[in-house]
Amino acid sequence: MSSIPIADPALGAAERERVTAVLDDGQLADGPEVRRFEEEFADYCRAANGVATSNGTTALHAALRAVGIGPGDRVVTTPFSFVATANAIRHCGATPIFADIDRETYNLDPDAVEAAIEERDGDVDAILPVHLYGLPADMDPLAEIADRYDLAVVEDAAQAHGAEYRGRPVGAIGDAGCFSFYPTKNMTTGEGGMIVTDREDVASRARQFINHGRADGDGVGYDHVEVGHNFRMTSIAAAIGRAQLERLSEYTRRRREHATILTDALANAPGIETPVEPPDRRHVYHQYTVRCADREALRSRLSAAGIGTGVYYPTPIHRQPAYDDVDRAFPVAERASREVLSLPVHPSLTAAEVRTVADRVREGATVEEGIADD
Repeated sequence: MSSIPIADPALGAAERERVTAVLDDGQLADGPEVRRFEEEFADYCRAANGVATSNGTTALHAALRAVGIGPGDRVVTTPFSFVATANAIRHCGATPIFADIDRETYNLDPDAVEAAIEERDGDVDAILPVHLYGLPADMDPLAEIADRYDLAVVEDAAQAHGAEYRGRPVGAIGDAGCFSFYPTKNMTTGEGGMIVTDREDVASRARQFINHGRADGDGVGYDHVEVGHNFRMTSIAAAIGRAQLERLSEYTRRRREHATILTDALANAPGIETPVEPPDRRHVYHQYTVRCADREALRSRLSAAGIGTGVYYPTPIHRQPAYDDVDRAFPVAERASREVLSLPVHPSLTAAEVRTVADRVREGATVEEGIADD
């Protein structure tokens, strides 16, 4: 293991106490602990409803179904994300339509989204933006496009717990938003996910779908009005999540402090381009991702120095073998996949460790001219 790892989940006494209480209570599956977590997380996102799920992928799948996405539909999304973003669309029987990303933010380019819709004469049903690395996508232009073409908007906020766009928490900006609580995320439940929405109808349909299609998703009766799934969260996961949520604001504060140290220290590093934070957005730095003129050489030198790094993502979704039917090129996403490198920024780091990371990056940075503007 690296002496300074790329991720280090922060779990402690509070999580143990909450889990022990659930074990003592004996209600280990879906129950009151899950309901409390749903309410608390929805409140954190300033959303009316929360629907807890087994992981971030099932949250996306259920949210898309809940806004009406099904076989034959088309959903515009980014090719530069974890493959689950597009897989959830396909799980609904729909087709992902990729649009290229903005070079600086790595998120969907609204102009590219509109071009993809117009190319299909408006025959599209939803937009699925991703708030990649913890930076919100440019939601207002995407919402305007959605209004113009009568499209649903489902946010993939798996990496963006607590991020804000023009003062609004991500997740409840569109028709629904989906979060992941995987161990490396900004907060964790071990495995888990959450849908947040202000739409009562979407919340009701999602609850029903994740509970085998039971009427109203009440978990009590045996009237199954659709073929759903068992995508429920356990009470043990919810107990961990409630403890983590209490510290999420502190985790975010530390991530942002660490990001500031890195950005200041790497401002003039040759061959390195640091992440942006537009003035209308609050980045929560799930990943601190730089662009490198010679990524593999830098990554190798950092590894030799005991510093963990990550490449998110080395292969765009449309170049994955599972998506070999996509014959389009998305040059901005493809270039990013060759140049991005994520550095440790998680809240378990000390400021001294963050400065060490910055020092080693500066020492290992190439002396090439760097990354030219497109």
